[in-house]
Amino acid sequence: MSPADFDFDFVAPGRRALLAEGAAVSALAETLGEDFQRTCEALCSVTGRIVVTGVGKSGHIAAKIAATFSSTGSPAQFLHAAEAAHGDIGALRSDDAVLALSNSGSSDELTALLPVIAEVGSALIAVTASPDSPLGKAADICLRLHYDAEACPNNLSPTTSTTLALALGDALAVALMEHRGLTPEEFARAHPAGRLGRRLLYRCGDVCRREGLPLTGSDTPLSEALVTMSGCGFGFAIVCDSGGALFGVFSDGDLRRALQRGAESLRTPIGALCTRSPVTLPASALATEAIELMERRQIYTLPVVEDGAPVGLLTMHDLVQRGVV
Repeated sequence: MSPADFDFDFVAPGRRALLAEGAAVSALAETLGEDFQRTCEALCSVTGRIVVTGVGKSGHIAAKIAATFSSTGSPAQFLHAAEAAHGDIGALRSDDAVLALSNSGSSDELTALLPVIAEVGSALIAVTASPDSPLGKAADICLRLHYDAEACPNNLSPTTSTTLALALGDALAVALMEHRGLTPEEFARAHPAGRLGRRLLYRCGDVCRREGLPLTGSDTPLSEALVTMSGCGFGFAIVCDSGGALFGVFSDGDLRRALQRGAESLRTPIGALCTRSPVTLPASALATEAIELMERRQIYTLPVVEDGAPVGLLTMHDLVQRGVV
C-alpha cells in the first residue's frame, strides 16, 4: 500500500495533538506550587511505599509512574484499582502513601477504595482534574490537572489528561530524586540488565582479560618478546620490570619504529624500545572511564593495573562484547 492510496493529511492532526499536549504540559508547569511542595514532602517522609493506583487509562499511567519512582530511589508499587477492590487492597499499610490517579475523580473502582484507605490510615494524594470530586475531597493533598480539552477531536479519548498525569508523575520522581541526591551508580543498580547499568556498574577489573596476558620482561630481547606477542594474539606486549611492576607497553607502532632501525633491533632489550608511562586504568575504574579514555586518546588496548602491577588487558572489543559500548 503506497501513500497515494490515502487521500488524507495525517500530519496535520498529529501535529495539532502534539502542540495541544505540549502547551498543556507547559501550562501545568506554571501551576506547580504549595500542593506540589507538600506532596513531595509527604512522599519523602513515607517509611513504607508509594502505592500508585488508578483504573483504565489512568491505571496504565499509574503503573509507569510507580516504575519510575522505584527506579529513581523511591520504593513504589502499582495497585490496580479494580484488583484492589477484590483483595489486593489488603497489602496497604498505614506507613504507605497512596497516589491515586483519576481524571474525573469519580471512577467507581477508585471511590470504592476511599473508605478502606482512610481506615488503614495511609496518606492519600489525588491527581485529578476535578478537585471537588469524591477523590479530590477525600485526599489529604490534591494535585489538579489543568487543561482546556483533550487532544482527541471529540474531546473524549484520554489524551491530554493522561499526558499531564504522566508528566506530573515524572516531575514528582525527578524532584524526589534530586532531593535524595541519587547518583548514577545508584540508578544503575536498579537497571543491571540494561546498557546504562552495565556502563555504570562494570569495573575495568570485571571486563578485562586476566588470562594469557602478553607479559614480557624489560630486559627481554625484541626477538623473544615478539614470540610472546604472536602467541597471545594481541599485537601488543605489556613490559614489566624485574619486580613485576609495569615498565611500559610495546605496540605495533613501536615494532614498526624498531624495525626501521635495522635487524640489530631484534637483539635490543624491549625495555629500550617500548613506550614508557603508558595509558593505564586501575581495576577499580568504571568501564565508562575506559570508554572515554580510549576514545579521547584514540587507543583500543590498555593495561589494567593494581598497585603498579599489570593484572589485566582491556580492549575495546571486550567492552563491545560485554555490551558496555
